[in-house]
Amino acid sequence: MNFFNRIHSLVIKEFQSLLSTKSGRMLLVMPVIIQTALFPFAATLEVKNASLAVFNEDRGRASVEMMQRFAASGAFTKIVPVWSQGEIEGAIGTRDALLAVHIPADFSRRIASGEASPVQVVLDGRRSNSSQIAFSYLQSVLEVYLKDRAASAGRMLPSEIVARNWFVPNLEYTHFILPSLVAIITTIGTLIVTALSVSREREQGTFEQLMVSPLTPEMIMVGKAVPAIVVGFFQATLILIAAVCIYHIPFRGHLVLLYVAMFFYSLALVGVGLFISSVSKTQQQAFLGAFVFMVPAILLSGYTAPVENMPLWLQHLTWFNPVRHFVEIVKGVFLKDASAGRVFSLIVPLLVIGVTNLSLAALMFRRKTS
Repeated sequence: MNFFNRIHSLVIKEFQSLLSTKSGRMLLVMPVIIQTALFPFAATLEVKNASLAVFNEDRGRASVEMMQRFAASGAFTKIVPVWSQGEIEGAIGTRDALLAVHIPADFSRRIASGEASPVQVVLDGRRSNSSQIAFSYLQSVLEVYLKDRAASAGRMLPSEIVARNWFVPNLEYTHFILPSLVAIITTIGTLIVTALSVSREREQGTFEQLMVSPLTPEMIMVGKAVPAIVVGFFQATLILIAAVCIYHIPFRGHLVLLYVAMFFYSLALVGVGLFISSVSKTQQQAFLGAFVFMVPAILLSGYTAPVENMPLWLQHLTWFNPVRHFVEIVKGVFLKDASAGRVFSLIVPLLVIGVTNLSLAALMFRRKTS
């Protein structure tokens, strides 16, 4: 009982340090609110308000109708007419247009006679990702137009592929961003709170007092870990509520399963944070150490780019990245009701990472106190 009383006192002390000032309380809440409000709109791969340059040498009915469809598609809010190949290069070069379409002079005649009529599309390679996505929009508009033309002429239509998107039927990007944001913000909150805990004690001159107290290094680690885990759970809950109640993203899985996984994920992060904190003498060093870990961990998590796109050796290396496993868990539980077996298979590496990190942190603490 005395063991739990000592840890309880240390946990209360940590919470008082976190919540004693208005700025400290704001730092726990405001980043979550700001990122939840901005990320779904700013961090998106959707291409909107794109500009399209059109060099139409045909002026026939078919080419005019196709240009009208480009303008009405919603993907291209600005149509820039150009009158030569040189003007196409100028529009792309000055970023006035993301794409440029060159319609040949015999386009309408070929379409009317049922012949293939090639259309040249020029993409801005400096904005390769956006231009490729905009090009896919352009292709879909052109395919629908040609299909309608063939149907109206009574010609046989070629076989077509009908795509169906599971789990995110309308490809709403917020359905991808917000579940992933649960993992990202939990990472930032838990890691920062843990990494700064011991270094703050050193700067304030209270770390030596803590060492000569009846608390063992293991008790100190538990006392430092609990507030960080609570902060992570609190921030993740705020995002979950916002995702379901404000952005109306359906939660298809089991909440208890998600929080069980979140607990093991928090343990893995706490181990990293305590290790950083144990080797840092100032809060500035601890913050930089946390930043050095967070940036590559998030980049290699599959949040910004699929892990499958990475080199094979890097894919194996990401196994040691706890963010990768939790991003997959939270998206699986949130969007497709992942089974308990699948979730627990991803919890196993989190448990291994957590035990390893906590063991390293405990070793460093014992070296500091010996």
